[in-house]
Amino acid sequence: MTAIVPFTSASPFDKVMADIREKGWSVTDGFFSDELIDALLLDISEIDNAYMKQAGVGRSSDHQVVLNRRSDYIRWIDPVTPARKSFLDAMLELRLEFNRRLFMGLWDYEAHFSRYEHGAFYEKHVDAFKGKSNRVLSTVLYLNEDWSDADGGQLVLFDEHDESKKIGQFAPIKGRLAIFLSEEFPHEVLASQRTRHSIAGWFRVNNSIQNQVDPDQ
Repeated sequence: MTAIVPFTSASPFDKVMADIREKGWSVTDGFFSDELIDALLLDISEIDNAYMKQAGVGRSSDHQVVLNRRSDYIRWIDPVTPARKSFLDAMLELRLEFNRRLFMGLWDYEAHFSRYEHGAFYEKHVDAFKGKSNRVLSTVLYLNEDWSDADGGQLVLFDEHDESKKIGQFAPIKGRLAIFLSEEFPHEVLASQRTRHSIAGWFRVNNSIQNQVDPDQ
């Protein structure tokens, strides 16, 4: 597969590292190269809903589809195209930087494409319950051309100590990357007024017990 240059900056990780160290969350534009973003956008645009699945809430045996809480479609990402491989390779580099600079002990990364059709949303939630999940850092990369405020679909982050207090509301514009501590920050996706694409992912630690590896997805 042809390699895609993932970054345009010689030091793409500096701002994200500083943000996570200082406040536990980061929203960054221009983290990845335009070449990679365009290739990922083409990838997801070519996937029909019939080849995606209705997203649910919970994991493993607790997983269930609850459309009044979450209504997007997803497809888990494997390195089967140049764009997906380059993206996963870049997130591997980011994982190693988190471990080297912030000593986070991250073990692996999982991610899926996400598609919100008109009216789709995801109500306020956290990605991991304290002490009960191996997800440590959540990531969202947005893949939407010419997005306006009227298109909705914003990510809303809430304060870790007072979940009625908003930290910020962020439009899902093309190339924007959000990262935050999975256990700490409640967040929601407002109803989208047009088709909205993103990649949601999680850096995880290994909580294996008796040689039973924590499940993916």
